Amino acid sequence: MSAALIRVRLLRPGSRVPIRASEHASGFDLYACLENEPIEVGQVPVLVGTGVALEIPPGFDAQVRPRSGLAKQGVLSTFGTIDSDYRGELMVTLYTVAPGMTHTVHHGDRIAQLVISRLADVAFAEVEALGATARGEGGHGSTGR
Repeated sequence: MSAALIRVRLLRPGSRVPIRASEHASGFDLYACLENEPIEVGQVPVLVGTGVALEIPPGFDAQVRPRSGLAKQGVLSTFGTIDSDYRGELMVTLYTVAPGMTHTVHHGDRIAQLVISRLADVAFAEVEALGATARGEGGHGSTGR
């Protein structure tokens, strides 16, 4: 099976094609592409540009996810979905988790990761009742402590 081709458009000087940091990484690193000064990130979410636009094939999506190295420092990106028909710049929403904590993002910093997923071909059917299970309608935390 051949790899799906995702076309990448670099929108500004200094933008970079997403790459895997290691051979078996599931995510591709996304880099900050800043035109001016570094960006200070705090508890209020901030959009950081990547300077990259993608052409994702139909049947796939791309998910923006936090980097574990930044998360360990208390800096998170929000999860985001990039649909196959979106052609604009990938933006990453960053914030810190602790009051008074800040993080400075410089041009070229790795700020998030991009995970590509194949979409399931499903259909929804409205029914009067659902099949029974041992869990039933037990919600959050119902299967353990």
